[in-house]
Amino acid sequence: MKFTWKWSALPVAVLLLGGVAVAQDQSSSGSQSSSQSGSSATPTPAPAEKPKPTIEQRKENQQDRIANGVKSGELTAGETAKLEKKEAAINKETAADRAANGGKLTASEKKQVNKQQNQMSKQIYKDKHNANTAHYGNNKVGQRRENQQDRIAQGVKSGQLTAGETAKLEKQQKGINKQVTADRKANGGKLNASEKKQINKEQNAASKNIYKKKHNDKTQPQAKP
Repeated sequence: MKFTWKWSALPVAVLLLGGVAVAQDQSSSGSQSSSQSGSSATPTPAPAEKPKPTIEQRKENQQDRIANGVKSGELTAGETAKLEKKEAAINKETAADRAANGGKLTASEKKQVNKQQNQMSKQIYKDKHNANTAHYGNNKVGQRRENQQDRIAQGVKSGQLTAGETAKLEKQQKGINKQVTADRKANGGKLNASEKKQINKEQNAASKNIYKKKHNDKTQPQAKP
């Protein structure tokens, strides 16, 4: 009787154990799927937007673009003089607005300056990509012209030259270039001895002026990162 009871109870025990195991598997599977579902539902954080450049950063960027254009010859002395004259006007207006508001710009003033800088940016691009380019030639006059433009470009990029100073220097260069062109046209493409002497004298004066403006106490404020 006892022997029969043990064997008859064994299948029941097996079934009970199997049921427990299945229940554990289902519970484990359910918790894993729930965990996976929860992790997949977590939204991916959006990348942080880059802060917009400040007025000072945009100003410095535009000066760098002008300097590169002068260095490469994409900007003529006349084009550079006009660009820097406009840049000087924006800087002057910005400084006046800051002085009137305790060193800060109002929202309306920022909007106005930003609009002017947008116009400047388009003008720089237009002047750098038109058909006008600076041609220096392999002669002594041409080499000095190129050297002086390189010195001006370096001064703009480093901040040693303000926009106003650059405008005046490039206006001086424009006058020399115009005179050289007229003299060459009158003499079949060449300069006579007297004309070379006169141009050399003017280039000497321009060279001293570049040095003076690069080493005075006026500098272009550099934008903070």
